[in-house]
Amino acid sequence: MLRKLYDWTMSLAKSKQAPVALGAVSFTESSFFPIPPDILLIPMVVAKPKNWFWYAGLCTIMSVLGALVGYFIGYALFQTIGQPILDFYGAEHSFDRFVAWYDQWGGWGIFLGAVTPFPYKVLTIFSGTVGFDLITFIIVSIIGRAFRFFLVAALLYKFGEPIRIFIEKRLGLMFILFCALLIGGFVAVKFIF
Repeated sequence: MLRKLYDWTMSLAKSKQAPVALGAVSFTESSFFPIPPDILLIPMVVAKPKNWFWYAGLCTIMSVLGALVGYFIGYALFQTIGQPILDFYGAEHSFDRFVAWYDQWGGWGIFLGAVTPFPYKVLTIFSGTVGFDLITFIIVSIIGRAFRFFLVAALLYKFGEPIRIFIEKRLGLMFILFCALLIGGFVAVKFIF
């Protein structure tokens, strides 16, 4: 089953629809979708290494635009949309701790959330809810998301073939590691907030 999923992902990564899918996942992941864009970025760069810069740029732009939607959800639609999303991520009872965390870390906290497996949409929604400075939010989001996506894409460009072979030989292990990172992001929400 993993092999079929991997083969399907690689075939999608080589298709003409791949950039659209990558843009859509990058956009929605920053505001509500639970799966990070790396799930498409990695196979796309492995499949077409010469496009690494374009893919990382697309990921960054769409992720920041999605972060603005997350910010708006927190700012204007917190009760109807934002609260259920935060409930899903287990951050519903953490508002006071989050405000204190923002007072201490501010933009640095957003930056760390932007570059780690932490569910970024939690930070985008909370940022809008507490009225975090929008210009600072945008700048930190651009820097953090670009750092993450360009680093991943550049490493894959440089070491892509050995990484592809490693992934294909250890597909089960890679799936477990991906799931562990994804779950770790959810758990981090509970521990940090």
